[in-house]
Amino acid sequence: MRGVSDLVYSAYERHLAKSLPTENLPRHVGVMLDGNRRWAKARGADTASGHQAGADNIAPLLGWCEEAGVEVVTLWLLSTDNLNRPAAELVPLLSIIEGVVRELASHHRWRLNPVGALAMLPPHTAEVLREAAEQTRDVDGLIVNIAVGYGGRREIADAVRSLLQEHARNGTSIEELAEVLDVDHIAAHLYTKGQPDPDLVIRTSGEQRLGGFLLWQSAQSEFYFCEAFWPDFRRVDFLRALRAYAARERRFGS
Repeated sequence: MRGVSDLVYSAYERHLAKSLPTENLPRHVGVMLDGNRRWAKARGADTASGHQAGADNIAPLLGWCEEAGVEVVTLWLLSTDNLNRPAAELVPLLSIIEGVVRELASHHRWRLNPVGALAMLPPHTAEVLREAAEQTRDVDGLIVNIAVGYGGRREIADAVRSLLQEHARNGTSIEELAEVLDVDHIAAHLYTKGQPDPDLVIRTSGEQRLGGFLLWQSAQSEFYFCEAFWPDFRRVDFLRALRAYAARERRFGS
C-alpha cells in the first residue's frame, strides 16, 4: 500500500511541476523556516533535533528553487528576538546554523550572502557567515541570503544609520539631505541592496504573520502560508506555493 501511495504522490508532484507557467514564476522567494520546535515536540524529541531536521531541509529547498528558475532566496534562520532565548537552546541552535552554512558553502553551488546584524551575533558565528560569503562570492548561481540575527525594524534602522553616515562623510547637511531624501535612498542601504524585492514570501507552520521579515522589501510581495512545519516541508508544498503565486493577479499594492 505504501508503494502505491508513493507512486500517486510522485505522479501528482510531476503533474504540478509540469503545469506551472514558467513565464509567471517568482525571481525572489523569501522563506520563514518556522515550526522546528513544534515539530520536535510533536515527536517527543529535544528542540535541537527539530532545528537540525530543519537545517537538513534547506539544501533540498535550494535545489527546488533552482529547478523553478528562482534567482534569489532569502532564508530567515534566526531573528534578533531569538537571540534572547535561553542559552540552553540558543547555543546548540547557533552551532546548527554554523554547520548548515558551512555545508552550503562547501557545495560551491550557491552564492551565500549574510543579512542581519552580525555585530549582535557571537563572534564565531559572525565569522562563519563572513567566511561562507567570501568562499562563494564568485559563484555564478542562485543567491542565498542567510538571515541570521535579522529583524526588519533593525534593518531599516541600520539602513538609515548607514545613509546618514555616508552623507556625513560627503559633507551633506541634514537640511540638504532632507530636501532630497526618498525611498530609493533608504533601499540602497538595506541588507539586500541591489537585489529584486521578494515576489513571494512563504511561511511554514500555519502561522499567518510576517513578524518583521523583510519588512521594507515585502511591501508588494505575495504571501503563502503553509500548514506544514518546516522540517516536513516537501517539494510538493513548494510547487503548490508557486502554483498559488502564478494564479494571482499581482496588483503591486493597489
